[in-house]
Amino acid sequence: MKPLFTRRSAGLLACLAPLGLAPMWAAAQQTPAATTAQPPITQLDTVVVTATRSPEPLKDVLGDVSVIDRATLESAGQSSLAEVLSRTHGIEYANNGGPQTVTSLFMRGANSNQTLVLVDGQRVNNATNGLAALNAIPTNSIDHVEIVRGAASSLYGADALGGVINIITKREADRPLSAYASVGGGTYGSSSYSAGLSGAAQGWTYSLSSSYQQSRGFDATNDKNFLHNPDRDSYYENNVAGSLGYEWMRGQTLTAQFYQTHVNGGYDNGSPYFNDRSIQDLQGYSLTSTNRLTDIWTSTLRVGSTLDRNRNENAPGDENPFNTPDGKSTFRTRQNQYLWQNDLQFTKDQKVTLAYEHLEQRVEGDIGNFNNFPVTFGDYAETRRHVNSFTGVYLGDFGAHHLQASLRNDDNSQFGNRTTGGLTYGYDITDRIRATVGANTGFRAPNFNELYWPNDGGFVGNPDLKPETSRNIEASLRYQDDDSELGATYYHNKVKNLIINQAVDPNDPFSVFQPFNVSHALLEGVSLTGMKKFGATRLRASVDLSDPRNTDEDTRLPQRARKVLRVSADHRFGDFLLGAEMYASGDRIDALTGDRLGGYTLYNLLASYDLTRNLQVQVRWNNVFDKEYTLVKGYNTPGSNAFVNLTWRM
Repeated sequence: MKPLFTRRSAGLLACLAPLGLAPMWAAAQQTPAATTAQPPITQLDTVVVTATRSPEPLKDVLGDVSVIDRATLESAGQSSLAEVLSRTHGIEYANNGGPQTVTSLFMRGANSNQTLVLVDGQRVNNATNGLAALNAIPTNSIDHVEIVRGAASSLYGADALGGVINIITKREADRPLSAYASVGGGTYGSSSYSAGLSGAAQGWTYSLSSSYQQSRGFDATNDKNFLHNPDRDSYYENNVAGSLGYEWMRGQTLTAQFYQTHVNGGYDNGSPYFNDRSIQDLQGYSLTSTNRLTDIWTSTLRVGSTLDRNRNENAPGDENPFNTPDGKSTFRTRQNQYLWQNDLQFTKDQKVTLAYEHLEQRVEGDIGNFNNFPVTFGDYAETRRHVNSFTGVYLGDFGAHHLQASLRNDDNSQFGNRTTGGLTYGYDITDRIRATVGANTGFRAPNFNELYWPNDGGFVGNPDLKPETSRNIEASLRYQDDDSELGATYYHNKVKNLIINQAVDPNDPFSVFQPFNVSHALLEGVSLTGMKKFGATRLRASVDLSDPRNTDEDTRLPQRARKVLRVSADHRFGDFLLGAEMYASGDRIDALTGDRLGGYTLYNLLASYDLTRNLQVQVRWNNVFDKEYTLVKGYNTPGSNAFVNLTWRM
């Protein structure tokens, strides 16, 4: 029987569903929608929360912080979230053959599990391998991204050794009704559909958005990978998110939020007779009460939960000559998160934030899927842990002098107490030039795979592992005016108790591997950034010069380049915007083989045209010159690819 909806039509229907509510909501409003677009938010107007745990103007923040705004995300086209993040200084990425595959992110040279990723303030790094499912977060569901570079455990606890990325999903507008819909298509048979509405009226705020995208993809692996299977590795992804808030009394607000993403992507597992799929689900729910108790005291209570579920399936194909059952493995992380935060604004220049957090982590693993044959190795010896945390932050301005101090204690049911701190001082040399110097500490708690993975004949966990720790110092000099920005930051992050997998018996070629606290690392580098506006033209550039090393062995850390250059320019001609980007990376070391991976340079072009006040067409052409390059040996990367998107806004 033919299904009522195909996968594509069902996704499209889900995307258009929010718009079906738009006329009904609009008819109920007494205040007409604004007829002119809001002015763009400038860098001087931007407010961030992640850098201090409370709202602060970006221009006043002392650390190395940046924001990826909605306009940048909307122009991303077919680019993945990891690609967009890597276009900002201090961030590199690698994946195993496409946007649907496992993605590793390296901030200032830190390992991918040493950077904490939040979605709407809630942690999403799973507890099994410590990674965040960036491949499950579509760019068209995001309002903006806040990036804090450097150890931030004194603000957010474990896993913020290299920095913090806070992904803020699309929110309500400041008028009764805003709506949008977009459709796009491009290379590799890719297509994308999204729609949403949001608004605010009579104390209520709301938002609802959904998206669907799919691609026939390209071959994830090549003949340098022994798991190579010459086929296209397709994927599809759907997402829905929403929020509903009500200010029931002046300064008293209750807000509910949710998001849910599903990704089904192909990968290669060595056999042409199996259909290998990786299925990723990411969900988050929260209820937040924000209460202005006095003129100086604002209290925030939040209860939230996130779920990360990854399932690998190896189903026999139609031409499979062997009578073999499906191979499957599933890993789940449930994180229940509770927060009580109190912001005390004693004066306009003196602020204190006090917070209590409780985190419950629970993991499950159905461990099978060995070379396409289901084999059970056992389960985790431990599946739960909890953390109680107390955080204090002080912000003080004394004329040209500025101070940020933070202190946090995390009581982990596995490792006991861990205290981290941070202190940053800034001095305004002039009203446009600021110098800062700071020091902070960080740590990463071992994940459940490292601690409790059952012996599968090749790897076994180590329950005696200690947390990785770091001491970071940095200094910066920044210049900023209405049309220009210049920045230089030096950082020196020393990591101890680095967890490395080693053979239990080095003399046995078939020895099982186990993680040990055996290494030290030094993450040292300089980031140079700049922006300049010339009328309707804007230029941006950044240079990262770094040397992330395993100091015990005096070797470079894998997958990270010593030099990265980024340059972009755009110019507006009335309703037409034209832009270009260059990304140049030095050579890297492959994590598995130790081979050198050559450097590369990519060029991208983008353009947009306002057909009407409400209708815009955008074009992005990535890797214009079809450069062949490698992020992970044996895995392919996209060739020259283009994407056209049409967006309607109300």
